[in-house]
Amino acid sequence: MAHSRRHLLRILALAGAGVALDTLGPRPAAAAEGVAEAAAEAEGTLVERLSVCRPGGDPLQELLRRNRDFCRTWQAAERSENPLDRATLLHDSWPLHCQVRPDALAAGQRPWASVLCCADSRVAPEWIFACGAGELFEVRSAGNTAFDAGVASLEYAVAELAVPLILVMGHSGCGAVTAAMASTPLTPLLEELVAPIRANLQPGADLAQAVRRNAAAAAAALPRRSALLGQAVAEGRLAIQAAYFDIGSGEVSLV
Repeated sequence: MAHSRRHLLRILALAGAGVALDTLGPRPAAAAEGVAEAAAEAEGTLVERLSVCRPGGDPLQELLRRNRDFCRTWQAAERSENPLDRATLLHDSWPLHCQVRPDALAAGQRPWASVLCCADSRVAPEWIFACGAGELFEVRSAGNTAFDAGVASLEYAVAELAVPLILVMGHSGCGAVTAAMASTPLTPLLEELVAPIRANLQPGADLAQAVRRNAAAAAAALPRRSALLGQAVAEGRLAIQAAYFDIGSGEVSLV
């Protein structure tokens, strides 16, 4: 028999609390009530443990605040010519201020923001926003478009994990946008990937302008392409924001 979603959540909570799963079988009413109470307590405790790094205020402003801290360290690293010195500086000064316990993460997750961004090796959201494991739900693909699997993944983040923010982030020097702007022949799959980027290009725009426009277009497409995301926005449970990451300075700006 298939378990209900609530029952599955109860199993997860009990497993995370170290409660034997065979206690979920048939029991007298009093025992069953005790199991239910233990499950609720275990689930509540797990949520608290997973939420220790969750900001109390606006998640978008918290991302920007952490990015400003990252910028200072990133720009300081620029002043050193020695790669080991740069690595040491970044290691010692990276402004990560919180990390969820690994045993809690093994039992669940409670991210407080989603980031739809490029797969580019220079664009790592945890690094840019100084976040630990379990804080960000990431969807990455070259060109950060609103592709089908990405939209579905964000639906999961909003519906199942109650993520209140989706940040759609383009970046300087984006190869996917550069390819969309060029006339060089691409493989069929690459042509499919850049098609939504090309659809939003404006004549005479430079690369930075095209990247910003692409991020804004992807952000606008999310609630149109997904009724679930659109409803969450309409009900005030979700904010969607476009942004631009400058690799050289390390700064994220809103679009």
